[in-house]
Amino acid sequence: MSSIIEIFIALGERLRVFGRSEESRAVIASAVECNPWFTERDIVSAVEAIRTDMLDKGKLEAWASKYPTAQTPQRVAIIMAGNIPLVGFFDLLCVLCSGHKAYIKPSSKDRVMMQYIVDALRDIESNIAIYDYSSEEHYDMVIATGGEDANRYFENHFANTKRLLRGSRHSVAVLDGKESRAELEGLFEDITAYSGLGCRSVSMIFAPMGHDIALSKAEAHNTKLRRNIASMRALYTLQGREFCNYGAFLAIEGKVFATSLANVVVQRYSDIAEVKAWLTEHSEQIQCVVSHLDIEGCVPFGEAQHPQLNDYADGVDTMEFLVRG
Repeated sequence: MSSIIEIFIALGERLRVFGRSEESRAVIASAVECNPWFTERDIVSAVEAIRTDMLDKGKLEAWASKYPTAQTPQRVAIIMAGNIPLVGFFDLLCVLCSGHKAYIKPSSKDRVMMQYIVDALRDIESNIAIYDYSSEEHYDMVIATGGEDANRYFENHFANTKRLLRGSRHSVAVLDGKESRAELEGLFEDITAYSGLGCRSVSMIFAPMGHDIALSKAEAHNTKLRRNIASMRALYTLQGREFCNYGAFLAIEGKVFATSLANVVVQRYSDIAEVKAWLTEHSEQIQCVVSHLDIEGCVPFGEAQHPQLNDYADGVDTMEFLVRG
């Protein structure tokens, strides 16, 4: 039997042609039909990010070598989100690389893509430890992602189970007005990728007082999002509320996170110390900070949607949870 690392490296090789082969294009069409919020562009981007950032041989071996493998495989339930394509893949990777058995429950929104990946892994190694989740069975550990209501259910249902629960978070960008054209183009991608549905999608921008945010303007790729934007644009016009139309989103000034995918909130500041204090105060709500400033843990512009293997969701080391508790 191949080692689990070798299996995932082989998966990465198979994914090189994703989006170009007839088989993969049929899968993409099926995934979009299943969830109209997914676009072909976003699905291909998600697969490519996984292939290059998580399944590269050198990166994968270096990351896995930092952790011991479980001596006794445990039954680990993975209840996945479905807001962006293959968002549950990394948890599957972690469970298997830590030496455990994965019992997965893909979101109905991402069922097609997750099944495609699972089928590919089983084709590479028929005995790979991936099984279907059942709410009636017992599990030693659980990793679950959902909103507040879902997490209340998980807390109750898995009350006696070692668990890692994740909720909703937001990502922000911090500008100082000295961003290059390339950085601003990267920021536009950080905002618009996956129709703004990802927890790493920037939905709030901190900008200096009076600074004009010179982002590009382009229409949203997603038909459903375009309709949302048109509705919000009409509403703001009727209300006489000021907004800046960037095509793929509307920028409005405020101090709280947006409640609509059509919006990105711009919060003005006069002293960067104010921003750092705000980030500290709201750290439990923040997934990712994009900036070129000296801000702890920030990522470069254009990299928000490319988490590396050690960029754990909610800042909790998933592998530590699995192998050391």
